[in-house]
Amino acid sequence: MRKWIVLLASVIVQMVLGGIYAWSTLTGYLHDEFGITNGESAFIFGSTIFLFTVVMVYSGRVLSQRGPRFTAVIGSLLFAGGYWAASFSQGSFPRLFVSISILSGVGIGFGYVVPLSVALAWFPANPGLVTGLAVGGFGGGAILLSAIIEAWHASSASLSQFFRTYSLVSGLLLVLSSLLFSVPGQRHTQRVLVPKTVQRSKVMRLSGLGMFAGTFAGLLVVGNLVPLVRSGGYSQSDALASVMLFSIGNSGARILWGHLYDTVGIRSIPSSLALFVLAAVALCFPLNRILLQLAVFLLGFSFGSNFVLYAAALSHVFPVAYFSQLYPLCFLFYGLAGILAPGFGGWMADVTGSFKAALVLCIILVGSVALVLHTQRKVWTKERQADFQTMDNP
Repeated sequence: MRKWIVLLASVIVQMVLGGIYAWSTLTGYLHDEFGITNGESAFIFGSTIFLFTVVMVYSGRVLSQRGPRFTAVIGSLLFAGGYWAASFSQGSFPRLFVSISILSGVGIGFGYVVPLSVALAWFPANPGLVTGLAVGGFGGGAILLSAIIEAWHASSASLSQFFRTYSLVSGLLLVLSSLLFSVPGQRHTQRVLVPKTVQRSKVMRLSGLGMFAGTFAGLLVVGNLVPLVRSGGYSQSDALASVMLFSIGNSGARILWGHLYDTVGIRSIPSSLALFVLAAVALCFPLNRILLQLAVFLLGFSFGSNFVLYAAALSHVFPVAYFSQLYPLCFLFYGLAGILAPGFGGWMADVTGSFKAALVLCIILVGSVALVLHTQRKVWTKERQADFQTMDNP
């Protein structure tokens, strides 16, 4: 019974933290109320992603020493505190940056790694499926928050009021869920040292490459999704539906790709990248509403795979006790993508008036990496059969 409570708490925490993917829903309102540009809004989003991935390297060590409750509570307070501070920003870009990107971004960094680590500790036999369930909420959180943002805007309330209320509600949910975390046997009290050979292995390098390519392209799209859809001549309601469909695809993918990894193994990784290429190519051409939404859904479905497949692969190749320190290293490439992709896409739109050139770049990048990972897919099996399989599991 205890492990199911932990899994439920993991999903709740990820849903709240994953609300950051609804940020593009706020882009138009930030512009109308405060004059924040597309590029500035995308930069806040991208910087948040970057900072939370950098912080994960440190928080993974804190988790292994202080345990999941302490680590998650710290993240909860910082996340909620960031949105509380944003409510007093009065539309100042520097204040919004400090509040959302720095405070809340650090909070996400402390909170994100905990649900993954504790879920894998309770369900070691199904790394793909349980990872998908644990992080599925991170994609699904944007669906709920997008609807809340629209309802809030319809009530004619200010963004400052929204930030303040969201801070209180999200903080309460996060803290209460964090107090439910534990690991079997309290194994987090043992200090785990990960060998340098593991950190520098080819599996880690290939995982980082795949993570960067998949998340660069996905973040460029989701960080600019509303203005991207509107630039194609579609309505605001079409754009908001796209955000929700991307989020639905992102959330559902985390469960389905996890199950697929448990079934076919590493072949699922280049397949997920190839799917993004196909959907992005379609988005470069005029589409009716149905095909547009289908393409956006598939982009979200491919994007969500990045947060399941590499986590499952690393927990499969290496001892589970290494996960809380290894996965943040792979996740740094997501952070690098976060600081580059959304702002780059927004900047190109501001300069050229179109997202097509950025989409073509994503197609070339993701397609090339998919080919590399396809040709190198046996590396994961070879390394598992080598030194890492015989390591003592702390």
